[in-house]
Amino acid sequence: MPTTKRKHHDVDDVVAKLKRLANKQTRDGMARYGLPSDNAFGVPFGLMRTLAKDLGRSHKLALALWDQKWYEARVLASLVDEPALVTPSQMDRWCRDFDNWGICDTVCFHLFDRTPHAFTKVKLWSRRRAEFERRAAFALLASLALHDKTTGDGDFIALLPVIERAATDDRNFVKKGVSWALRSIGRRRSKTVFTESMKLAQRLIKSDDATARWVGRDVLRDLARVKK
Repeated sequence: MPTTKRKHHDVDDVVAKLKRLANKQTRDGMARYGLPSDNAFGVPFGLMRTLAKDLGRSHKLALALWDQKWYEARVLASLVDEPALVTPSQMDRWCRDFDNWGICDTVCFHLFDRTPHAFTKVKLWSRRRAEFERRAAFALLASLALHDKTTGDGDFIALLPVIERAATDDRNFVKKGVSWALRSIGRRRSKTVFTESMKLAQRLIKSDDATARWVGRDVLRDLARVKK
Protein backbone atom coordinates (compact mmCIF):
# COMPACT_ATOMS: atom_id res chain seq x y z
CA MET A 1 0.00 0.00 0.00
CA PRO A 2 1.58 3.36 -0.97
CA THR A 3 2.41 5.76 1.84
CA THR A 4 0.98 9.26 1.88
CA LYS A 5 3.65 11.88 1.44
CA ARG A 6 3.52 14.55 4.13
CA LYS A 7 3.36 18.18 3.18
CA HIS A 8 6.23 20.37 4.30
CA HIS A 9 5.61 24.03 5.03
CA ASP A 10 7.98 26.85 5.84
CA VAL A 11 6.81 28.45 9.07
CA ASP A 12 7.69 31.94 7.85
CA ASP A 13 5.46 31.43 4.80
CA VAL A 14 2.59 30.29 7.02
CA VAL A 15 2.96 33.29 9.32
CA ALA A 16 2.97 35.53 6.24
CA LYS A 17 -0.34 33.95 5.19
CA LEU A 18 -1.78 34.72 8.61
CA LYS A 19 -0.72 38.34 8.28
CA ARG A 20 -2.48 38.58 4.90
CA LEU A 21 -5.68 37.20 6.45
CA ALA A 22 -5.66 39.77 9.25
CA ASN A 23 -7.89 42.79 9.56
CA LYS A 24 -7.83 45.70 11.98
CA GLN A 25 -11.48 45.32 12.99
CA THR A 26 -10.90 41.78 14.26
CA ARG A 27 -7.76 42.84 16.12
CA ASP A 28 -9.44 45.83 17.74
CA GLY A 29 -12.38 43.67 18.76
CA MET A 30 -10.28 41.16 20.68
CA ALA A 31 -10.21 43.38 23.76
CA ARG A 32 -13.99 43.10 24.11
CA TYR A 33 -13.53 39.39 24.76
CA GLY A 34 -10.61 39.76 27.15
CA LEU A 35 -8.02 38.71 24.60
CA PRO A 36 -4.70 40.59 24.41
CA SER A 37 -3.87 41.97 20.99
CA ASP A 38 -0.24 43.01 21.51
CA ASN A 39 0.97 39.79 19.88
CA ALA A 40 -1.95 39.29 17.52
CA PHE A 41 -2.65 40.03 13.86
CA GLY A 42 -6.45 39.97 14.00
CA VAL A 43 -7.43 36.87 12.02
CA PRO A 44 -11.01 35.52 12.37
CA PHE A 45 -11.10 31.97 13.72
CA GLY A 46 -13.01 30.67 10.70
CA LEU A 47 -10.19 31.74 8.39
CA MET A 48 -7.66 30.01 10.63
CA ARG A 49 -9.65 26.79 10.44
CA THR A 50 -9.76 27.02 6.66
CA LEU A 51 -6.01 27.61 6.53
CA ALA A 52 -5.43 24.65 8.85
CA LYS A 53 -7.39 22.37 6.51
CA ASP A 54 -5.34 23.59 3.55
CA LEU A 55 -2.09 22.98 5.42
CA GLY A 56 -2.98 19.53 6.72
CA ARG A 57 -1.66 17.90 9.88
CA SER A 58 1.98 18.48 10.76
CA HIS A 59 3.52 18.06 14.19
CA LYS A 60 6.75 19.71 13.04
CA LEU A 61 4.90 22.77 11.74
CA ALA A 62 2.84 22.99 14.93
CA LEU A 63 5.96 23.15 17.10
CA ALA A 64 7.49 25.82 14.87
CA LEU A 65 4.28 27.88 14.87
CA TRP A 66 4.03 27.78 18.65
CA ASP A 67 7.52 29.18 18.98
CA GLN A 68 6.50 32.22 16.89
CA LYS A 69 4.52 33.42 19.93
CA TRP A 70 1.85 35.19 17.83
CA TYR A 71 -1.69 34.50 19.04
CA GLU A 72 -2.89 33.27 15.64
CA ALA A 73 0.24 31.17 15.10
CA ARG A 74 -0.45 29.36 18.35
CA VAL A 75 -4.12 28.86 17.53
CA LEU A 76 -3.09 27.43 14.17
CA ALA A 77 -0.55 25.19 15.90
CA SER A 78 -3.36 23.55 17.88
CA LEU A 79 -5.35 22.98 14.69
CA VAL A 80 -2.58 21.36 12.64
CA ASP A 81 -0.75 19.35 15.31
CA GLU A 82 -1.03 15.55 15.40
CA PRO A 83 -2.49 14.40 18.74
CA ALA A 84 -0.72 11.03 18.65
CA LEU A 85 2.66 12.80 18.47
CA VAL A 86 2.02 15.27 21.28
CA THR A 87 4.18 14.41 24.30
CA PRO A 88 3.51 15.10 27.98
CA SER A 89 6.47 17.49 28.07
CA GLN A 90 5.08 19.43 25.10
CA MET A 91 1.74 19.74 26.88
CA ASP A 92 3.43 21.07 30.01
CA ARG A 93 5.55 23.49 28.00
CA TRP A 94 2.58 24.89 26.11
CA CYS A 95 0.49 25.05 29.26
CA ARG A 96 3.14 27.24 30.93
CA ASP A 97 2.81 29.61 27.95
CA PHE A 98 -0.96 30.08 28.36
CA ASP A 99 -1.53 33.76 29.06
CA ASN A 100 -5.18 34.20 28.12
CA TRP A 101 -8.36 32.15 28.11
CA GLY A 102 -8.62 32.06 24.32
CA ILE A 103 -5.40 30.19 23.65
CA CYS A 104 -5.89 28.00 26.73
CA ASP A 105 -9.36 26.85 25.72
CA THR A 106 -8.56 26.49 22.01
CA VAL A 107 -5.56 24.24 22.60
CA CYS A 108 -7.44 22.11 25.14
CA PHE A 109 -10.59 21.88 23.01
CA HIS A 110 -8.96 21.18 19.64
CA LEU A 111 -5.82 19.24 20.53
CA PHE A 112 -4.96 18.26 24.09
CA ASP A 113 -8.19 16.38 24.79
CA ARG A 114 -7.38 14.06 21.89
CA THR A 115 -4.04 12.97 23.34
CA PRO A 116 -3.56 9.87 25.53
CA HIS A 117 -2.18 12.06 28.32
CA ALA A 118 -5.25 14.23 28.87
CA PHE A 119 -6.68 12.72 32.07
CA THR A 120 -3.28 12.74 33.75
CA LYS A 121 -2.80 16.41 32.92
CA VAL A 122 -6.19 17.35 34.39
CA LYS A 123 -5.03 16.09 37.78
CA LEU A 124 -1.58 17.65 37.57
CA TRP A 125 -2.62 21.04 36.22
CA SER A 126 -5.45 21.40 38.73
CA ARG A 127 -2.73 22.04 41.32
CA ARG A 128 -0.87 24.65 39.28
CA ARG A 129 -0.70 28.14 40.79
CA ALA A 130 -0.86 30.32 37.64
CA GLU A 131 -4.42 31.28 36.68
CA PHE A 132 -4.46 30.06 33.09
CA GLU A 133 -2.44 26.93 33.86
CA ARG A 134 -5.03 25.93 36.45
CA ARG A 135 -7.86 26.89 34.12
CA ALA A 136 -6.31 24.54 31.56
CA ALA A 137 -7.07 21.58 33.83
CA PHE A 138 -10.77 22.35 33.75
CA ALA A 139 -10.95 23.48 30.14
CA LEU A 140 -9.34 20.13 29.30
CA LEU A 141 -11.78 18.22 31.50
CA ALA A 142 -14.74 20.02 29.94
CA SER A 143 -13.40 19.19 26.48
CA LEU A 144 -12.99 15.53 27.42
CA ALA A 145 -16.57 15.41 28.67
CA LEU A 146 -17.77 16.86 25.38
CA HIS A 147 -15.62 14.83 22.98
CA ASP A 148 -14.51 11.57 24.61
CA LYS A 149 -17.17 8.95 23.90
CA THR A 150 -15.19 5.88 24.98
CA THR A 151 -13.91 6.56 28.50
CA GLY A 152 -16.09 5.05 31.22
CA ASP A 153 -18.15 6.99 33.74
CA GLY A 154 -15.81 6.02 36.57
CA ASP A 155 -12.96 8.10 35.20
CA PHE A 156 -15.13 11.21 35.18
CA ILE A 157 -16.64 10.56 38.61
CA ALA A 158 -13.10 10.12 39.96
CA LEU A 159 -12.33 13.70 38.92
CA LEU A 160 -15.25 15.29 40.77
CA PRO A 161 -13.10 15.74 43.92
CA VAL A 162 -10.60 17.64 41.76
CA ILE A 163 -13.41 20.00 40.75
CA GLU A 164 -14.59 20.35 44.34
CA ARG A 165 -11.09 21.16 45.56
CA ALA A 166 -10.68 23.98 43.02
CA ALA A 167 -14.17 25.44 43.48
CA THR A 168 -12.93 27.90 46.09
CA ASP A 169 -10.45 29.56 43.70
CA ASP A 170 -12.00 32.99 43.22
CA ARG A 171 -9.97 33.99 40.17
CA ASN A 172 -12.37 34.73 37.33
CA PHE A 173 -11.02 32.37 34.70
CA VAL A 174 -10.46 29.52 37.15
CA LYS A 175 -13.92 29.56 38.70
CA LYS A 176 -15.53 29.79 35.25
CA GLY A 177 -13.38 26.87 34.08
CA VAL A 178 -14.40 24.81 37.12
CA SER A 179 -18.07 25.52 36.41
CA TRP A 180 -17.62 24.65 32.72
CA ALA A 181 -16.05 21.31 33.60
CA LEU A 182 -18.79 20.28 36.04
CA ARG A 183 -21.58 21.44 33.72
CA SER A 184 -20.06 19.55 30.78
CA ILE A 185 -19.66 16.33 32.75
CA GLY A 186 -23.24 16.55 34.02
CA ARG A 187 -24.73 17.34 30.63
CA ARG A 188 -22.82 14.97 28.39
CA ARG A 189 -22.35 11.81 30.43
CA SER A 190 -24.74 9.16 31.77
CA LYS A 191 -27.53 9.51 34.29
CA THR A 192 -25.17 8.25 36.99
CA VAL A 193 -22.62 10.96 36.28
CA PHE A 194 -25.38 13.55 35.99
CA THR A 195 -26.66 12.59 39.45
CA GLU A 196 -23.18 12.79 40.98
CA SER A 197 -22.60 16.16 39.32
CA MET A 198 -25.86 17.49 40.73
CA LYS A 199 -24.92 16.25 44.20
CA LEU A 200 -21.63 18.09 44.01
CA ALA A 201 -23.29 21.30 42.80
CA GLN A 202 -25.78 21.13 45.67
CA ARG A 203 -22.94 20.57 48.11
CA LEU A 204 -21.11 23.61 46.77
CA ILE A 205 -24.17 25.80 47.21
CA LYS A 206 -24.10 25.01 50.93
CA SER A 207 -20.40 25.88 51.23
CA ASP A 208 -19.11 28.60 53.53
CA ASP A 209 -17.04 29.86 50.59
CA ALA A 210 -18.63 32.47 48.32
CA THR A 211 -16.84 31.26 45.17
CA ALA A 212 -17.89 27.66 45.74
CA ARG A 213 -21.49 28.83 46.16
CA TRP A 214 -21.23 30.77 42.89
CA VAL A 215 -19.97 27.67 41.07
CA GLY A 216 -22.74 25.54 42.57
CA ARG A 217 -25.47 27.98 41.52
CA ASP A 218 -24.00 28.36 38.03
CA VAL A 219 -23.92 24.60 37.53
CA LEU A 220 -27.39 23.93 38.96
CA ARG A 221 -28.92 26.66 36.81
CA ASP A 222 -27.59 24.86 33.73
CA LEU A 223 -28.16 21.25 34.78
CA ALA A 224 -31.74 21.97 35.92
CA ARG A 225 -32.63 22.20 32.19
CA VAL A 226 -31.24 18.74 31.44
CA LYS A 227 -33.54 15.73 31.29
CA LYS A 228 -31.89 12.40 32.07
